Amino acid sequence: MQRGKTGRYEVTVAGGERVRAFVPVPLPPRPRLNLGGPLQRRLESANLALGRLDGVSIFLPDASLFIYSYVRKEAVLSSQIEGIQSSLADLLFLEMGQASGAPRDDVEEVSSYVAALNHGLSRLQADFPMSNRLIRDVHGVLLSTGRGRHSAPGEFRRSQNWIGGSRPGNAVFVPPPHTAVQECMGELERFLNSDDPGLPTVVKAGLAHLQFETIHPFLDGNGRVGRLLVTLILSHAGVLRQPLLYLSLFLKQHRQEYYRLLDQVRQTGDWEAWLAFFLEGVQVTAEGAVSAARKLNRTFRDDYDQIATSAGRRASSALHVHKELKARVVVSLGEATEQTGLTFPTVSRAMQLLVDYGIAEELTRKSRNRIFAYREYLAVLNEGIEETD
Repeated sequence: MQRGKTGRYEVTVAGGERVRAFVPVPLPPRPRLNLGGPLQRRLESANLALGRLDGVSIFLPDASLFIYSYVRKEAVLSSQIEGIQSSLADLLFLEMGQASGAPRDDVEEVSSYVAALNHGLSRLQADFPMSNRLIRDVHGVLLSTGRGRHSAPGEFRRSQNWIGGSRPGNAVFVPPPHTAVQECMGELERFLNSDDPGLPTVVKAGLAHLQFETIHPFLDGNGRVGRLLVTLILSHAGVLRQPLLYLSLFLKQHRQEYYRLLDQVRQTGDWEAWLAFFLEGVQVTAEGAVSAARKLNRTFRDDYDQIATSAGRRASSALHVHKELKARVVVSLGEATEQTGLTFPTVSRAMQLLVDYGIAEELTRKSRNRIFAYREYLAVLNEGIEETD
C-alpha cells in the first residue's frame, strides 16, 4: 500500500554541510496494515516455521549445545555485514585464549556480539521490560571492546550520523538529527509495549526493526543491534522459548533488496512490501535452523554409534572426548583433558581415534597446544559464513 513518505525532512548541519535528515513518524503505520491476501499467506508460513523452530528445543537431546554454537554463527554473520572480518574458528580460538591470525579487534567485536545477546536475554528472563534502557544496555556490551569502544557505548548519539557516502553531503541516507533521537526512540518504546491484538508479534518485530534502522540512534553498531532486536522481541513475547532465530544470513544473501526496501518504505510507505520480504526471511531462516539442528542431531547419533560399536576398549574414553567436542565444537587437548578427567595420553589417543574415523580434525598442525574441531559440526555452522558476495 502506497501511503506516501513515512516521515519528514529536517534541515540540519553536519560536518559543515546543510543536509536533509529524515525523521520518521511513529509506528504503527497509518492507514492500518493490510495483512490479507499474499501477506496473510506469508504470515501463516512464517508462524508455522517459527512453531517448528520452537520445537527444536524439545526434540534435541541438549538444545543448549545447538544454541551455544548457533549464537556464535549469528555473531560472525551479523558482524560480516558490517565489514568486520572474522571466521567462526577465529571466534572460538579467541574464547579459548588462543590467537588465530585474524585482526584481534575484529574478533573481539564478534565476541562482544555474543555477550550482548546473552546479556539482553538474561535481562528479559529476569523480567526486565522491553525498553530503551535494555537496548542501550545491549549496545553498551556490544561496543565494550574492539574499535567500537570509542563510539559512546550504551548512549544515544549526540551528533549527526549518516549512511553511505564519504560525508553527510553525499550520503545515501541521513537519519534524524540527534536532537530528535530521544523522542523517536521513546515512540518506538511505546510501540514495542503496546497491546494491539491485530498486530502479530512477528509483524511487530519487522516494523520495529525497520524503524530502529531508520532512527539509527547510536554512533556505531546500529545494524547489529537492529538485528538483535528481532530476536529479543520474539523471545520477550514467548514466540520462541530459545533464542534460535537469526536473520543475518538471509539479509547478507539479499543485501541489496534489503536496503532497497528500507528506502522504499521511507519514500512510499509501502510497509506491506517490506513485511513480505521480512516474513520470507523469518520463514527461510527458521526452516534453515530446523534443518541444521536435525542434521547435527543425526551426525551426533551416527558418530556416537560408530564409536560405541567400532572402538572396542577405547570406546569409553573416545565417547568422553566426543561429548566434549559436541559441547564446544573446537577444543584443545588440554581443555579436553581438564573437562573429561582423563589423562592427557588417554585423551590424545582418543582424539586420534576420532580423527581416524573422520569425526575430528586438527586445526593447528603443531606439536604442542594442539586444537581439534568436530569436523561435520563446524562444516554445518560454516554454511553461509564463507560464501562470497
